[in-house]
Order: sequence, then structure tokens, then C-alpha cells
Amino acid sequence: MWRRRSSCVALLFCSPFNSIILQFAYSTIVQSTTYREFIMVPLDLRAFILRTRVLQLYRSALRTARRAPHHARVDLKQAMREEMEKNRHCEDQTKIRFLLSEGLQRLKELNDMFDIQGHR
Repeated sequence: MWRRRSSCVALLFCSPFNSIILQFAYSTIVQSTTYREFIMVPLDLRAFILRTRVLQLYRSALRTARRAPHHARVDLKQAMREEMEKNRHCEDQTKIRFLLSEGLQRLKELNDMFDIQGHR
């Protein structure tokens, strides 16, 4: 069975003599649950920058959700997470750029709406 791990994970390489913790900034770390083997797949620079921008968008969307009224906050965060999860495995960089610009536009509209309504 294989599990995916996100980037910047501290890896523990076990040996009979010692344990060494190393940090890597790789896109995907795949771990075999039976053999404790790690396979690292590095990102190219453009993919790394896109990934960073997507994570920034998600963080700012969660910060914006804090401005929502208390009764709508949970639903808004859940909708944001579902939207991110829906496109999580997208590999096409042009589609990612399109989704990123669409997300930034929707976030700006949401911020404007909160400003008009007078939410913190």
C-alpha cells in the first residue's frame, strides 16, 4: 500500500546503527508502508512557484473565511476545502493558472462583499 506525503517533510531513515533526520523540499514523497522506502519526485521551478501560489490562495481564503458571520463560517471553510480537494491532482499548468486566477477573483469578490456588509 502506498501513501502520499506533502512537501517539506522531515524524513527518518532508520538503520540498525542510527537514525538520521533530513529535510527535503520535494513535491511528493511516496512511502511504502511495508518496506520504509521513500521515493522523492522533485518539482521544476514553475511547478514549485504555482504550488506556492495555490497554497497562498488557500491560506488567504481561510483567513477571509474568519471574517464571515459565525453561522456561515463552517460551511464557507468546507466549501473552500472541497473546491481545493476537487482539483488537487491536476497536473496541467495552464489549467492550474486558470483555476488560480479564478480563485483569486472569487476571493476578491468575497472580500468586497464582507467589506460592504461591514464584517471585520
